[in-house]
Amino acid sequence: MSDIPEFPFVAVVGQPALKTALLLNVIEPRLGGVLISGPKGSAKSTLARALAAILPADAEGRRPSLVTLPLGASEERLTGSLDLERVLADGEARFRGGLLARAHGGLLYVDEVNLLPDALVDLLLDVAASGVNRVERDGLSHAHAARFSLIGTMNPDEGELRPQLLDRFGLCVELADAPGVAERVAILRQREAFDRDSHAFVAAHRAEQDALARRLAEARERLPEIVADDRVYERIAERSAAAGVEGLRADVTWHRAARAHAAWRGAARVEREDLDAVEPWVLAHRRTVAPEAEDRHPPDDDGSGAGGSSSSGADSETAPGTDSQPQGQWGAMPPVVQPSVTTPMPSLPESTPAPKAGGASASVSSSRRPGRQVGRRRDRRQAESGDPAPRPDWFATLVEHRGRRPWRRLCYRRPRSGQPMLHLVLLDTSASTLGRRLLGRAKGAVDALARRAYAAREQIAVLGFGNDGIETLQLRRRAPKDLLERLDAVPGGGGTPLREAVRHAATLIRRWRRQDAGLQVRTYLITDGRTRQPLSGLPPLGDCVVVDTESAAVKRGRGRDIARALGADYRPLAGLEAGT
Repeated sequence: MSDIPEFPFVAVVGQPALKTALLLNVIEPRLGGVLISGPKGSAKSTLARALAAILPADAEGRRPSLVTLPLGASEERLTGSLDLERVLADGEARFRGGLLARAHGGLLYVDEVNLLPDALVDLLLDVAASGVNRVERDGLSHAHAARFSLIGTMNPDEGELRPQLLDRFGLCVELADAPGVAERVAILRQREAFDRDSHAFVAAHRAEQDALARRLAEARERLPEIVADDRVYERIAERSAAAGVEGLRADVTWHRAARAHAAWRGAARVEREDLDAVEPWVLAHRRTVAPEAEDRHPPDDDGSGAGGSSSSGADSETAPGTDSQPQGQWGAMPPVVQPSVTTPMPSLPESTPAPKAGGASASVSSSRRPGRQVGRRRDRRQAESGDPAPRPDWFATLVEHRGRRPWRRLCYRRPRSGQPMLHLVLLDTSASTLGRRLLGRAKGAVDALARRAYAAREQIAVLGFGNDGIETLQLRRRAPKDLLERLDAVPGGGGTPLREAVRHAATLIRRWRRQDAGLQVRTYLITDGRTRQPLSGLPPLGDCVVVDTESAAVKRGRGRDIARALGADYRPLAGLEAGT
């Protein structure tokens, strides 16, 4: 274990909004946590981990801990399981607490929380709602308190967070602005000093760290005495209604955050500045209505404005760069919005890859062999097929051997029936798809696929490639019931960056499969094939279907060439089989 200390909280340059939001969550733990959304290299993880060193001690003098939940953690590691050491020592079944037990009263930190497997998200939602972790596993029945603040970081380019978990974060801070030159220089100097002698660097900031910890403790003690008049409640209700938030969690969170901010300032009551300071963090992940122009640019005599100007970044995700980027080469046609045309997705092969069936039958036959050898063979085969490794069933193993040792074999848990399915769509939105409403037909096919995935409770992600760039049209999530409105707003134009789209898709697939080893991904490349880019050296996309939208009197047939280059299935778009 490394003895290198964490970077001090007070030594982090910049990010004042994020620092304040994290500190408010310490003052008022009932806020539920902070979601930190931003690009890589924006000090998200550094600040989250540094927070542990300044947490105020409890009444017994113990400092709450920050517990990290890895993306690859098992359910047993999160919730707790059978204490094998006690079982092996004296045959007694005892519960061993997991990460939730360690995080009780402190912070649970998840890096890249949007990539957390659904099974762990479900567990977190259950515990966050009740404050109790209940374990019914391995012959055990156990429950313990599990109240914690959830600190999560995410890069929005890598996928969305499930709405149920998103709403559990009291505050959301969106980091968008790149640091200026002076700030970059200061960051480099701080990092260089820390790398040169981390212990001396921490010691140099100890007095400032201790002062911050004392101020936090004082603010927490002052919090119960903070009062708010009727205007505070009215302002919160009016602004929440204007933002179109669902339910009342935003109102409650806003009130708690404003009181915590007043306590942080050392004030005795909530003022307008407290409401405005926390508004963007409360509404960023909950608003359904874009901020009004007067909120983004308030008049000089209105003291509110802190929230509107900061929260405007929440709406830039819908169409990044479409208004400010150049329109390609000189003389090129500007992007054109083409509405969708109802079109079925072509008939497709079975979604379950063939190796799965063989691997499953082989696992059954080999499960009769001795445990250690079985484990090795099954692990190797499942690593090749992409299936998750089998997990031992310790309780069943103990029961089978009735306490006798050594064990003849290990019993394994039965694999879950079914595996999560993700449909990844690469939609060609270049200028060549605008003729004969081909882009509109392709949009209709994507919508048909989304509806089918919605009925099957499967996931979908949509990338558009055209205008000489790649745009995320639908982040990875469970398929929505209706995708048409978002698809209809997508313009077409410019060149066809096919190679970049395929490479980006391959990177996403690798990342998603590292997150969830059992994930099945089917990629749909919907294109007319009209690109001048070479097809050699394209990375494989696994289970892939090329949907050809070419509809010309004399076809070039590049769709088939692309399918061969990717080792993919080839299908013409419905209605174009005969060149109609």
